[in-house]
This record gives sequence, C-alpha cells and structure tokens, in this order.
Amino acid sequence: MAWNSAIGSAGSGWRSSSHTGQGVLLKRLGGRASVVDLRVMVPDEKPSNSEREQTDESLRVEREKADDALRAELSALDETADIVIGKARARADEVLAVARTKTDRQSKIGASAETLGNVLKERAREDRVLREERADADGTLRTERAEQVALLTAERSETDKDLLAERMRADEALATRDDFLGIVSHDLRNMLNVVGSSAALIGQEVSHANPVETVRRNVQRIHRSVARMNRLIGDLIDVASIEAGRLAVTLEVGDIAQVAKEAVDSFRPQAASSGISLLEELAPPVLVAPFDHARILQVLINLLGNAMKFTPADGKVVVRVERIEDEIRFAVSDTGVGIPTDSLETVFERFRQVNANDRRGVGLGLYIAKCIVQAHGGRIWAESKAGEGSTFCFTLPTHHAT
Repeated sequence: MAWNSAIGSAGSGWRSSSHTGQGVLLKRLGGRASVVDLRVMVPDEKPSNSEREQTDESLRVEREKADDALRAELSALDETADIVIGKARARADEVLAVARTKTDRQSKIGASAETLGNVLKERAREDRVLREERADADGTLRTERAEQVALLTAERSETDKDLLAERMRADEALATRDDFLGIVSHDLRNMLNVVGSSAALIGQEVSHANPVETVRRNVQRIHRSVARMNRLIGDLIDVASIEAGRLAVTLEVGDIAQVAKEAVDSFRPQAASSGISLLEELAPPVLVAPFDHARILQVLINLLGNAMKFTPADGKVVVRVERIEDEIRFAVSDTGVGIPTDSLETVFERFRQVNANDRRGVGLGLYIAKCIVQAHGGRIWAESKAGEGSTFCFTLPTHHAT
C-alpha cells in the first residue's frame, strides 16, 4: 500500500487538488492560507509478473531436481532388481545343469538309445517352457515398471491441474482484493472530501449575518459522511473478525417483532422521499427467540438497504416475519430489477456485486449478514428472477443449540 499526500500553494476559497489523486483541500480564511491534508490509503500499482516468473522458475528447477532424483532412484532399484534376478536365474541354471549331469551319468548305465532320446526331448521341452516363463516374467516386470512411470506421470498431471486451479483462484482473489481496495479508497476519499468541503463552508458562513440554515445543511452532510465511513469501517472490522473466527454474537431471548419494527422504522423517511411503499407483516403469535439484537438489526438493515437501493419509485418493499415449526423466518421482498439465477449464491461471497459496475457498495454487507445468521445457527438465501424483484430470506432457531 502507498500513502499519498500532497502539498500545494493556497488560493482563494476552497479547491481540491484532484489532479494529484489525493484528497487535499486548500482554503483561505482571514487572509491566511492553510492546507487540509485528507490523507487516504490507495493501492499500489499492480506488481509486475517478475515474482510469478521467479516462482515458476523455482518450481521448474525443483521439479527437475525431483525428477532427476526419482529417475536415479528408480534406475538404481531396477538395476538392483535385474542383478538379483540374473543371479537367481544363473544359480537355478547351475543347479539344473549339475542335476542333469548326475542324471546323465546314471542313465548311461544300461539305458537304451530310445530312452536317452526321450530324455533329451523332455529336456528340450522343459528348456523351452522355462524360456517362455522367463520371457513372461520379464514382460510382466517391464509392464509393472511402465505402469509405475505412467502412475507418476498421471499424479504429476493431477498436481499440475490442482496447482493451476489454485493459481486461478489466487489470481481471482488478488484481482478482487485490488478492486475492493480501489472502491474503498475511492469511497473514503469522497466522504473525506465532503467532510472537508462542508467544514470549509461552515467556516466561511459563520461570518455572514444569518448562517444558521447553511451551517445546519453542512453539518448534516458531515454527519451523513461520518456515518457512512463508520459503517464502512465497521464492515471491515467485521470481516477481519470473521476471518479470525472471532465474530461476536451475544444471544439473549427477546421479541423478534421489536427488532423488525426498528429496522423498518429506520427506513421510513427514505421510503417516503423515494416514493417507495414500505410494509411490515408480523405473523402471530408473539415471536420470541434467542438472538443478538444488534447483529440481527444489522442483518435486516443491510437487506432493507439493498431492497431500497434497487427498488424504483412507486415500488414496494415488504418485511415479513413468521414462525415456521422451530424457526423464525424473515423475508425482505422488493419489486426491483431482480437477480440473475446464476448469482443467487455468489451474492453472499466477499466483495461480490450483482453488477460488477455498481459502485454503491463494496460487496461486504451480504457476506457479513450470512456469517451473522450462521453464527446464530440459521440459514440465509435469496430467491429471484431477473426483472421480477427479489426476496432475501433468513431463519433463526427458536431454541439455541447447546
């Protein structure tokens, strides 16, 4: 990561040195120039392929060494086996020759020519059978050695496939990380610029006769930007906690309807200003379950925020909560653009956006929501057809597993 900052000469009023890519605001108040350095962290340029090439070269060298060592070991084993087999056969031939010589000496005493001829024929047959059996054994040994080489080759091929798959996943994760860092740095820079420019305007307006209304508007802008930065930082902290296996969830038995109403009420002003109908449906009886109020509120606010974001004016967003057997089921439905079928599962992955060009978020909300629901022992999923709206559902068990 690189820390970028800029220092410039002061001019009249506020201006942003956007040409440098850093959030630096210059102002002049009371005839004195000052510099506000909105320092943000942005990703370095992507590294060259030299490191990848060095890794590939190191892997190639190591494989060549391993192959040479394996070939030498196999060759030594084969040579040793051939020597042992050769000695065993020579010893067997020697024993057979001695036995035959002894038999010949005994057979020559009183044996007819016909008998001796038959003995020679039988020996020739036995020698032929022995040669065939040895040839078969040699062929079997060669086949086993070839199979061993083929097995090693196949295992190497599978290893290469696994390595390639892992490399592709690593490249994808790296590209996603770079995109994510770019989005985060861009969002933080924009929010910091809003804070800086609003503060500058407040500084200018305090000298006017009736600055209250202008100051109030700019304070509200600062509050909104700070709230957005706080949510973004909170998401980053949650992701770090999830990756470390330390996501905090404190379960307490409570009324589910209360948290659902709280989430819906927080979006009523936005729904009214956007012309969206926001409804809540709480099915009787009283819905009670063990849950972390703050965390489930976080999940609902995320789902409602997405529904509001993708629902056009005159659309409708409905939050329904009901008990189904031993589970409490939440459903947040909208009449927005919908989600393609092949994205219904991937939307819950880190840094994933349904639309890759959508910059109204960094792709962490649904991932965090999924982890929070799973930490409660529940399930979360999405149902949708492109152009027909979406429904995000999650469940909570009514009894916490011990």
